[in-house]
Amino acid sequence: MSQADDDLSDFRLQSVLAIHRVIEGFLEGAILVDEHAAVQWISPSYMKYLRIARLEDVIGHPVELILPQSKMRAVVETGKAYPIDLMQYGEDRSLAVTRLPLSDSDGRVIGAFSFAFKDFITHLQPLIDRVTSLQRRLTQAEKALNAQRRPRYGFENIIGVSPPMIQIRRLARRAAKVSSSILILGETGTGKEMIAQAIHSASPRFDKPFVAINMSAIPEGLIEAELFGVAPGAYTGAGRDNRPGKFQLADKGTLFLDEIGDLPQPWQAKLLRVLQEREVEPLGSNKLVKVDVHIIAATSRDLAAMVEAGEFREDLYYRLNVLQIQIPPLRERKEDIELLAFNFMERIVHECQLEPFEIAPSALEVLTAYEWPGNVRQLANVIERACIRAEKGVLTAEDFIDILPRRGKTVPQPQESSGRRPLNALVASAEQRAVTDALQRSGGNKAAAAKILGISRTNLYAKMAKHGLA
Repeated sequence: MSQADDDLSDFRLQSVLAIHRVIEGFLEGAILVDEHAAVQWISPSYMKYLRIARLEDVIGHPVELILPQSKMRAVVETGKAYPIDLMQYGEDRSLAVTRLPLSDSDGRVIGAFSFAFKDFITHLQPLIDRVTSLQRRLTQAEKALNAQRRPRYGFENIIGVSPPMIQIRRLARRAAKVSSSILILGETGTGKEMIAQAIHSASPRFDKPFVAINMSAIPEGLIEAELFGVAPGAYTGAGRDNRPGKFQLADKGTLFLDEIGDLPQPWQAKLLRVLQEREVEPLGSNKLVKVDVHIIAATSRDLAAMVEAGEFREDLYYRLNVLQIQIPPLRERKEDIELLAFNFMERIVHECQLEPFEIAPSALEVLTAYEWPGNVRQLANVIERACIRAEKGVLTAEDFIDILPRRGKTVPQPQESSGRRPLNALVASAEQRAVTDALQRSGGNKAAAAKILGISRTNLYAKMAKHGLA
């Protein structure tokens, strides 16, 4: 080899070393993974940045355990490079990184190499600062949104000592342990969403979103967008960004489909497919999006009767009705009224900063004898109105008689204290009146009367026999 060749070889070596020192000055560090995206090497500077004490602690582990936002697995799986990308590290830092696939002589991907630039690179720093600021704001917004989607109720809010409520709490706790679909049935105002929230709060998904949607409140033309989301430019006026639907918002959490009986038939088939395949197709998109949601549906309608009448898909009904929870109307569990009344009163006193109240026995008689067509929601409203209107520290029968709607009937009057009827007599009397009224309204049709009362036909026959109405 000539002197000229030696000089050229030395020049190349010195140049490579010089380039290496220059590049090293730009880099925060580098990492090497194999074809399975398992870590094989990390530069000392990167170990220090990532606070890794020993290299052997991470060798052979998936790269995501060290860098949760890493795309190295995508590089080794696709063989495509990411020449420049921004990767979030922690909640308030972003790194500019380059990711390159490594191939053998046959072109087979055998791993990937990535290096992160230092923060002080002048021409990248403004971009990094902007992305970091946007990421921080996005993280804060996500936290605020997730806080808004946290359930407000737990099992401690399900109040009642009646046998039906004890059974409901037992069923709901069991439902919280499984991922099967749950169907909650009950009249309007019985507390179906409260039960759903309690189930979510006690489930493994408690720290994920609880998203509720009322199917009866959505115009039919907006159902697809509300449930499945909208792709950019799907229609005139649609934004440039994806707008997630309720399924995407509830991902990893719980989706509460209230008043599912009001879902129009054309959309029942599409909902069934989503529940089966666990994927949605946003409006205007050809891409399927995987979702993982726990479905809880509720309705005040008789879904079984709707299935028989051809108004609700039978296959969707069985898909939703894996575990059923039936909430009885308040008129069928009147032993819970006193406890509920005191609970609502305490809440109103606290929220409105009022002087504490007592509820007189005569007032409880009026509340117990009333039929409560609006169920628990109506009781809460009546207690609130009475507390705000009352001028003394005791809520009396008169306070409620003035508030309770008469609907063409006389509001139950309290018994004189000297001859007060026991609670079970009041309940039996109220039940007899309700059965008699339902039979009159239905023209003697037992099935229709049972539907009015919200009970089974067998239960109706038992109550008729009990009160001598058979």
